[in-house]
Amino acid sequence: MKLNELHDNEGATHSRKRVGRGIGSGKGKTGGRGVKGQKSRSGVALNGYEGGQMPLYRRLPKRGFVNIFAKSFNTVSLGRLQQAIDAGRLDASKEIDVAALIAAGIVRRPKDGVRVLGDGEISAALNLNVAGASKSAVEKVEKAGGSVKTA
Repeated sequence: MKLNELHDNEGATHSRKRVGRGIGSGKGKTGGRGVKGQKSRSGVALNGYEGGQMPLYRRLPKRGFVNIFAKSFNTVSLGRLQQAIDAGRLDASKEIDVAALIAAGIVRRPKDGVRVLGDGEISAALNLNVAGASKSAVEKVEKAGGSVKTA
């Protein structure tokens, strides 16, 4: 196969439909939009709008409680930390905090901190400084000779 022989599969590409180019084209005048009204114009945002009738999302009862002060934590397992240490992305001799985890690519953004969970095994002695840790995670880290400091 040569570069000049490359082409899309049959029917994979469609030529652009030229609307509003005269009545004879079959898509002239209203350009396939029907006739008049809000939907025939550009910039229409009608999701959830029911013509002035009480919308469905307001007619239905609301349930439960949403805590607007709830904190959102990143969760990191001990197995994931061990993987990063084995790959050389995380230095076990230094203190491991949110900034170190972001630099290692384990966490994308800080949110409200990091919570360490105990799934997976850890062999390196880690010095963790995190927002929270599960009991099993603390046990495993201390058993491996490390320490966990929670804020």
